Amino acid sequence: MTRSAAGDKASAARGAARGASRGAGNGRPGRRPGGPDTRGEILLAARKSFADKGFNGTSIRAVAREAGVDAALVHHYFASKDELFIEAMAIPVDPRQIAARILDGPPEQLGRRIATVFLGVWESAEGQQRMKAIFRSVVTSDEVSRIMREGITQMIIGPVSRSLDVPDAQLRVTMVATQLIGVAMARYLVGLEPVASTDLADLIDRLAPVLQLHLTG
Repeated sequence: MTRSAAGDKASAARGAARGASRGAGNGRPGRRPGGPDTRGEILLAARKSFADKGFNGTSIRAVAREAGVDAALVHHYFASKDELFIEAMAIPVDPRQIAARILDGPPEQLGRRIATVFLGVWESAEGQQRMKAIFRSVVTSDEVSRIMREGITQMIIGPVSRSLDVPDAQLRVTMVATQLIGVAMARYLVGLEPVASTDLADLIDRLAPVLQLHLTG
């Protein structure tokens, strides 16, 4: 090999080593690049944070840390914390489907259907985690409260109110909503006994007549 060729090879090797060093320096220890399931893992981390800390207590940086990624990668998938919340805290069932299930049956059983559908959402582990996050974020953020209020009114309270065909229908349905919110907080968030450990069927049996009284009494 000529002296010139050997020099060229040595120079190329030094260049490759410098490039590898620069590439290694760009990574951050403990932070991994995006992969096929990175978005899903960010959503799981966000859901846990919203459930534990509420909306105001959650930050993009904290979610990134929990997911093991850089905050810039969270911003790559979600433009803002609001967008992350909407994606992560999707209600376990479509509100329009909830309204359809509630309205599918005789009016005299409306209270029972509402109690069954609403509490049924809370009974699964994933549903309960998401609903806890929603409740806690609603009470800590006016913006989230407004978004949830408008959405639920449009998709659930409105259709159920129209089905009653009475002048004070919306007041009646929102009275039902206050009752359900109180039961959910006592049973699933506060753990108030014996409501927290009462059999679901028994709880529905006791709650249904009260809701029906609000609706048609």
